[in-house]
Amino acid sequence: MSEGQGAQASSGSTPVDHHAHLMTSLQKYLKNMSNVLPRPYAGQDSNRLTLLYFVVSALDLVDKLDLVDRKQIIDWIYAQQVLPDSEDPSKNTARCGFRGGPFLGNDFNEDRKCVHHDQSHIAMTYTALAVLKICGDTPSADSPFSRVNKKAIINSLKHLQGPSGSFNPTAGESENDMRFVYCAAVISYMLGDFSGINIDSAVEYILKSTSYDYGMGQGPGQESHGGSTYCAVAALSLMNRLDALPNVPALVDWLLTRQVSGFQGRVNKPPDSCYSFWIGATLDILGKYDLVEFDLLKSFILSCSSMGGFAKMPTMPPDVLHTYMSLCGLSLGGYPGIKPIHGALGFSRDVADQFPNPWK
Repeated sequence: MSEGQGAQASSGSTPVDHHAHLMTSLQKYLKNMSNVLPRPYAGQDSNRLTLLYFVVSALDLVDKLDLVDRKQIIDWIYAQQVLPDSEDPSKNTARCGFRGGPFLGNDFNEDRKCVHHDQSHIAMTYTALAVLKICGDTPSADSPFSRVNKKAIINSLKHLQGPSGSFNPTAGESENDMRFVYCAAVISYMLGDFSGINIDSAVEYILKSTSYDYGMGQGPGQESHGGSTYCAVAALSLMNRLDALPNVPALVDWLLTRQVSGFQGRVNKPPDSCYSFWIGATLDILGKYDLVEFDLLKSFILSCSSMGGFAKMPTMPPDVLHTYMSLCGLSLGGYPGIKPIHGALGFSRDVADQFPNPWK
């Protein structure tokens, strides 16, 4: 018997079950984040729906949705819906959807007159719909959701798409890039209606944003990036246009060369836990995830575990975004205790399977 074994036997201690400890700590972290967000999140008040998505979808992945009040969450989300004006629906057609939080203090009220400058954000609409379905919102006769104004959201997408094929996140002049192309595609998929998107124009924008190395940038002429490549490929998948990709083997090669233990988002950058999803899910959509060195990736992700959550890199504090993306990255490799995810939709297959495929 070695000295170490003897010491363990004499002390009566048992080996630590690191997996069980990780999952227990994770559940506590997510429960705490669902109640009160720490002070550093104060500046993200306009993104509260997205923060909620990270927490709630993470709880779904570890099968612990019972830790939150789902009805309360559903009601809160519907309070963020920007509806057509009850007297003149054309007054705010381009602004319908979901806002990121209760900036004006309004409750959900279908008869409320629209408030000047109150408008939705395309990313908040995406995460609102996802969380509603994760929390079990029941479908109505004409919508996958109980109280979503599907027609208003589809009409608003028509106003958000610009001549380049990209989308603005809000009505009026603003930034436009690959992130919002993805948001438009996933919203349309969840609502089962792509009539709000000019698909050919969106595909053209994606192809023009393909770089010399066959990765995708946020827009034409921009550097290939793991996040924008995911948004582009996932959008093509959801729009049933993956066959438009010009050189899949070269794209797969670019994606695989991003692994440097964990995945990096761009050439010559350090690994970051969130790219275990952005890069990993892109490979999953392309049917090439088996080429990932998952044991190496898993070791990096677990090294980012901190105080119950996951950080961007080892030694950094955890946050809800990197916690969720790390769980998704582990899920793609079949890590125990985490549900399988749908690569293009970004949440569990349990939830994804509730949406009929509009292309079948």
